[in-house]
Amino acid sequence: MTMTIRFPLRATLFAAACALGLTFSVTAPAQAQVTAFKQAVAEAAADDDSIAAFYRQRDYQPIWTAEGEMARTRRAALLDALSGVSVHGLPEARYGVAALKARMAAVRTTRDLGEVEVAMSRAFVTYAKDVQTGLLTPSKIDDGIKRKVPLHDRTAYLTEFADSAPQAYLRALPPVTAEYRALMKEKLRFEHLIALGGWAPTVPGSKLEPGDTGTAVIALRDRLVAMGYLQRSATRTYDKPLEQAVRKFQLAHGLLADGVAGGGTLSEINKPVQERLKSVIVAMERERWMNRDRGERHIWVNQTDFSAKIIDHGRVTFETRSVVGKNVPDRRSPEFSDEMEHMIINPSWHIPRSIIVKEYLPKLRNNPGAAGHLIITDSRGRRVNRANADFSQYTGNSFPFDMRQPPSSRNALGLVKFMFPNRYNIYLHDTPQKSLFNREVRAFSHGCIRLQEPFEFAYALLAAQSDDPQGLFQSILKTGVETKVELETPLPVHIIYRTAFTNEQGRAEFRRDVYGRDAKIWDALNQAGVALGTVQG
Repeated sequence: MTMTIRFPLRATLFAAACALGLTFSVTAPAQAQVTAFKQAVAEAAADDDSIAAFYRQRDYQPIWTAEGEMARTRRAALLDALSGVSVHGLPEARYGVAALKARMAAVRTTRDLGEVEVAMSRAFVTYAKDVQTGLLTPSKIDDGIKRKVPLHDRTAYLTEFADSAPQAYLRALPPVTAEYRALMKEKLRFEHLIALGGWAPTVPGSKLEPGDTGTAVIALRDRLVAMGYLQRSATRTYDKPLEQAVRKFQLAHGLLADGVAGGGTLSEINKPVQERLKSVIVAMERERWMNRDRGERHIWVNQTDFSAKIIDHGRVTFETRSVVGKNVPDRRSPEFSDEMEHMIINPSWHIPRSIIVKEYLPKLRNNPGAAGHLIITDSRGRRVNRANADFSQYTGNSFPFDMRQPPSSRNALGLVKFMFPNRYNIYLHDTPQKSLFNREVRAFSHGCIRLQEPFEFAYALLAAQSDDPQGLFQSILKTGVETKVELETPLPVHIIYRTAFTNEQGRAEFRRDVYGRDAKIWDALNQAGVALGTVQG
C-alpha cells in the first residue's frame, strides 16, 4: 500500500507507520507542505490561547515533530515524564500518554502531524502546571484555604522548554525542597507496605496501660513493631519498652506523650496504611501549592501541629506551641502567606465587628454595663457614656460604635501581638489563657494564632536588629504604653495546614485533620483520578 503525504514525517513516526506495512512517497512542493502543517497546528491550537500564542510567536515551527535529534529528545523526555507521574501522586490517565503514543503511531497526513504537535504541547503544559504548582485549585476545595498558588504562564512553559535541555527542564519543575523529596520517598514506602499487606492486625479495646497483659497487648506490640516504633520481642506484658514505643508513637502523631494507649492513641495506631498514604499524597499536593521562595528566614505556622516556628536557612531556630481557630464555620484559621511588618507591645484589642455584633451587642441590649472592661467609642473616637446609651435600639447592621480593650495583662491579646496586615484580620499574639497550651487539641480562638511563648518569640525576631533584644522588649513593656516596633526586614509568614510532614530523619509524622480540609483535598484528588490500592491494615 502506498500513501502520498505533504509533509516530511519525522523518523519515529515514519518507523511506526512502516511497522504497520505502509510506505510513503513525498510529492508535493515544500512550501505547500509547510503551509498545510501551519494550518493544521493553528486549527488544533485555536481553542487554547496560550498554546496558540506560542505557535504564532514562532511562526508555527514545531518543537516535537521536527526532524533531528533535539525533537526526538524532547519527545522522549516528555513521554518518560508522563509515564512516571504516579511518583508525584498525579493521575496517569489525566495526561493520556497511551493515547498520545497511539496518535503518534497513527499519523498518516500533514493534518495528523499538526494535531500530534499540538497534542504533545497540551500534555506538556498540563503536566508542567500540575507537577510544579498542583493539580487542584485550593480555593475551590475549602473557603478557608486562601493560598495564592504561584502559577506560571502556560505560554512561557513552552517557550522556556523549547530553549532548554529537555530532561533538565522537566526535572526542575517539581518542588526542589527537602520536604518534597522526603514525602516522595515516604509515598513509595507506604505503597510498598500496602503491597505487603499493610501493618499487623488492629488493636482491640479502648485503653491499655503499663502492667496490662493479654492478647490486646500482643496486638499493640505487633502493630508498633510493624510500624517501626519497637524492636521485635515476645513480651505479652505492657512493659517498659512497650511504654516507650507508645510514647514515640504519640510524639510522632501530636498526641499527649504519657505512654498510655488510651482511646485517642489507639484510634491513631489503628489507622490503616492507606489513610496515612492519602495524607502523604495530600501533603505533596500542598507542597506544590507552595512551590515558591519562602524566604531564607521565615515564620512557619502549622495549624494541625498547633505550633509556630522560626526557620533560618532551612533550620528551626525557635519553636513554640500555638492555639488556632475553633472548629466552627466563622472561626477556623485561614491558610495564607504574608509578611510580618511590626509588633505591638502593650496592645489594645480593637474588637472585630463580627465579634461585637454576635457576642457583645446582645449583652449590651440587656445590660448597658455588660463587658465593663471594654471601652465603647463613637465614630470620632469619643468615649460613650454607657449610662446614657440605649443599646436596645441597635441591630447588628445599625450599631454605630467601636469597642476596644485597653492594654493590660488581662487583655485578650496579652502583652504583645505580631502584625502582618491582611484582609482576614489574622495575626499572632499573646494570651492570658495560658492553660489552653496544655491541651492536646488546641483549637479555641476566633481565628488568630495565640503563642505560648510570645516574649521569647519577640526576642528571636528582634535579635536580627538589636544586640539586646530582651532588654529592648522589656523596657518598652514596662512602660505599659501601646508601642509599635517595626521589623527592619519584613519577615515572610506562612500559615499552613499539614496533616503529614517529615521529621529530620525523613520519616513521616501525622496530625489530626482538625478542620477536615485534607479529607476534602483527598476527595478532589481522587475525583481527578488519583487512586490507591485496596489493601487495608
